[in-house]
Amino acid sequence: MSLVSSALRASRHTTRRALAVAPLSLSFSSKRGVKTQPAYEGHVPLNWFEAGFLTLGSAFMSLANPRRGDMVAALGDLTSGPVLPRLRDAMLASAEGRQILRDRPRVNSETVDMNTLAQLPEGTFGNAYVTWLERCGVTPDTREPVHYVDDPELAYVMQRYRECHDFYHCIVGMPVNVESELALKFFEFANLGLPMAGFAAAFGHLRLTHTKRERLFREFVPWAVKCGSSAQSLITVYWENRWEQNIADMKKEFGIWDPPEPRWSRPLSEAKAAAAKRAQQASA
Repeated sequence: MSLVSSALRASRHTTRRALAVAPLSLSFSSKRGVKTQPAYEGHVPLNWFEAGFLTLGSAFMSLANPRRGDMVAALGDLTSGPVLPRLRDAMLASAEGRQILRDRPRVNSETVDMNTLAQLPEGTFGNAYVTWLERCGVTPDTREPVHYVDDPELAYVMQRYRECHDFYHCIVGMPVNVESELALKFFEFANLGLPMAGFAAAFGHLRLTHTKRERLFREFVPWAVKCGSSAQSLITVYWENRWEQNIADMKKEFGIWDPPEPRWSRPLSEAKAAAAKRAQQASA
């Protein structure tokens, strides 16, 4: 958040100088009635200039270094405004989605008992999720909080999407390398319509080698667009209530089919062994 804070301080300093020179701008700003008090924990209210400044800056930084999770998250917050109400409406139209909005569950290592999931039978979603985490070497604690969505309920919808991203990886069977992430972004854009997913899909492939880019557009993009656009909106899925469900049945229910075989860095057998070891230690 250091770069974000510096950018906001710089933009506010510039704004104050402009207002001192142009009193009409001050009058216009006061008439806009920009809210300066946070609407929820972590919320950072922005005026139109600050939002525009941070949008451009975060877009540049996201392209320059996609590993800057804070910049990627900021860009997602700032560009999601027109889409989040539609995603909330989709949740409200579903009994499962309405339950999510009532409960507002969070996904992290404190709320999800990995040891319990590891003890579930192979083939269940919970076991598959733990195995996927082991195979990819990631945890559910890496998602940035939402800061720049003004409406608290819409901010939760954005946070829910962000924290469920790994569930999408798991259900479609994708690792976390660059080409697989891009394929999933195409899927998410087709399924949810979030601008950030479209931005990543449109420009992220420029970082790939010619061979990987060619395979992405030849094999993965057609699957992602067709499957993502026809599948159930995944924002409406209460994943935490489905740990014990058969993952193959879930894919059939959601209208998801397997993508072309991706490139994994770790064999599935090793991940299964690690998950089984976790289960043994938990039951001991």
